[in-house]
Amino acid sequence: MTESATKTQIDPSVLDGFEQMQAIRDGLLPRAPIADTLGFAGMDVPERGTAVFELDPQLRHYNPIGSMHGGVFATLLDSACGCAVHSTLAVGEGYTSLDLTVKFLKAVTVDSGRLRAVGTVLQRGRRTALAEAKLYDGRGQLVAYASSTCMIFS
Repeated sequence: MTESATKTQIDPSVLDGFEQMQAIRDGLLPRAPIADTLGFAGMDVPERGTAVFELDPQLRHYNPIGSMHGGVFATLLDSACGCAVHSTLAVGEGYTSLDLTVKFLKAVTVDSGRLRAVGTVLQRGRRTALAEAKLYDGRGQLVAYASSTCMIFS
């Protein structure tokens, strides 16, 4: 287990979703192990309903045709959508993704620069939330888009 997966300095059960995401960003709660697996470069939650993830493309992210694997795109976009929803949760609420639809618009390589996935909640109800995420390359060009429906539960 990585250090980030074992570090806990505060009790997350007393925090709402936005406070939990801020604690992860600030290193007070561990980040998800997938962030270490893929090498996420950063995460931010600038406001409730918004989450941002960054990643520097590396050769280890490539598929056999010489560009970033679609699963890496999908993981960044799913993280941005899900954590945007997470940031809207009340104390004691949880969520899970019901679906994720990804549209690949442009190939990404190590020359694409740092990727930035920006997730936003479009609609938050009592039982479901709809979120979208856009993935930009280092030049600010849109390279992928996703939408996700999440189920909210107590």
